Amino acid sequence: MVVVLLLATAVATANQAMVLERAVPLKGVPLGDLRELDRARQARMGVVNVPVQGNANPFADGIYYTSLKLGNPPKEYTFQIDTGSDISWVVCKGCRGCPTRSPLKIPIELYNLNSSSTSSRISCSDNSCTTADESGSKVCYTSDSTSSLCGYNLTYGDGTGVSGYYVSDTMHLDTIMGNQHFANASASVVFGCTESLSGFISTDGILAFGQQQLSIISQLNSLGVSPKKFSHCLKGSEEGGGIFLLGEIVEPRLVFTPLAGGDGNRYGGNSFFNPYHYKIVAGVSLSGNDTVWCIGWQSTKEIQNGHAITVLGGGMGE
Repeated sequence: MVVVLLLATAVATANQAMVLERAVPLKGVPLGDLRELDRARQARMGVVNVPVQGNANPFADGIYYTSLKLGNPPKEYTFQIDTGSDISWVVCKGCRGCPTRSPLKIPIELYNLNSSSTSSRISCSDNSCTTADESGSKVCYTSDSTSSLCGYNLTYGDGTGVSGYYVSDTMHLDTIMGNQHFANASASVVFGCTESLSGFISTDGILAFGQQQLSIISQLNSLGVSPKKFSHCLKGSEEGGGIFLLGEIVEPRLVFTPLAGGDGNRYGGNSFFNPYHYKIVAGVSLSGNDTVWCIGWQSTKEIQNGHAITVLGGGMGE
């Protein structure tokens, strides 16, 4: 909704009020026109450039990862990019079971909440904690202080488990708007401070791009930093990697593979949403017969860059 803020003047002893008025009247405006207005609004947002590294060897780590800076003063951390989860997190100082070295030959950096002037803990009464509860990723417990922190316990498909509490801090981004490049763009985002890890991870944390409100792409969209769209430009080499772009790229020379959106249905009787909202619909020609297949993982429900292997649907190799 587009609104104009008009500050009402008042005497010093009276309360000041802000009157909200619509810049665009909604009555009688066709739906198509409203969509065009929203597209124009999103076009004014920047495109976030995230350089990606990776290893194409499925018998090694087989992941995509990137480096981003958090906090003030900024400190660089390496994150695994995961489009199949919603909660981003980083290993924190004092973490139990967290790695001290990485097979990727990158240094492991532990996030220290107290070293950043812009960091803050998320309490159970915070709206962000309510949002975490909607995706089944909220645990409230009492810390050493008198406040109740908003925590999380997460388990991934390979059995790796992490637990900790949510924090808010500044994320520093490279934002591109038109032909201009702004290297110092930043946004205050909510992510997890992991205190305990069981299993294995070869980076400092996870950068999540699922469809729930706490995913990084959803937070940046709600803050007006970038549209809720992203592209992964794959690097055609054994090193993997490429560029991960948050936002909409209009480039006629680029070839896109469309992703069919998921239905966002809940898992059975569970209280959390299915985060896997992408599947590739591909046309494949076998022996001269053209067939449309959904390429994904297991029962063609998802495709995500957190997996090293793409599994084709049954019968495709027959």
